[in-house]
Amino acid sequence: MWESDGAEGHVGGVGVLLEGGAVAGPVYVGRGGSGCVPGFTDWWSYDGALRRPLADRMRAVCACGWHGDATYPIAWELVPDSEPFLYDTSGPERDWTAHARQVDAVAVPVPEDVARLISALRERLDEVEDDDPLTALRIIGALDAVIETDAAHVTRLATSRHTDREIAAALGSTDKALAARLHRYDSSRF
Repeated sequence: MWESDGAEGHVGGVGVLLEGGAVAGPVYVGRGGSGCVPGFTDWWSYDGALRRPLADRMRAVCACGWHGDATYPIAWELVPDSEPFLYDTSGPERDWTAHARQVDAVAVPVPEDVARLISALRERLDEVEDDDPLTALRIIGALDAVIETDAAHVTRLATSRHTDREIAAALGSTDKALAARLHRYDSSRF
C-alpha cells in the first residue's frame, strides 16, 4: 500500500487483471469448518494455485476507485514464493504516484507562510518529542485548542457554500476521508 501526504484517503496498491482483462474479485481461502472466511486482494493471491484465479497483468489502484490505464505483465516464475512483495511493482507505483500528484495539484494550496509555520512546528516537535514528551504534548494540546476553537465554524461555512464533492477536491481528499474529517471537526453536522 502506498500513501501520500497531500492526498488524504488516497491509498494506492497493486490491482490485478485476469486473462481477458476481467477485474479480479477477492480470493477466499477455505478454512475447513470455520464460519467467517476473509477475502484477500493482495495481488500475489491470484497465482492460480489451489483453484484461485490466475492474474496475468497488474495495474495501479486507489482507495478512491481510480485505477491506472497502464497494465504490467506478471512473470509468476520470477515472483519469490515466500516473499512475493519483493517482486517489482514499480510500474503501478509510479502510476499511482502520478494520480496522487494530480489529486494534490487540484487541491487548494496551503498559503506559503502557513506551510512554513506547519513545517517549523513539525521540525520542533521532532526535536523535543524523544527528550521531552511532556513539552511535545503541551504543543500538541495548543494545536488541538486551535482546531477545537475554529474547526466547527469553518466546517459550517464551507459546507454551506460548497458541496461535499467540491470540498473533497479542494482538500485533495476522498469522499470517505472527507466525511470522517468533517465529522471530527463538527459532529453536530451528522
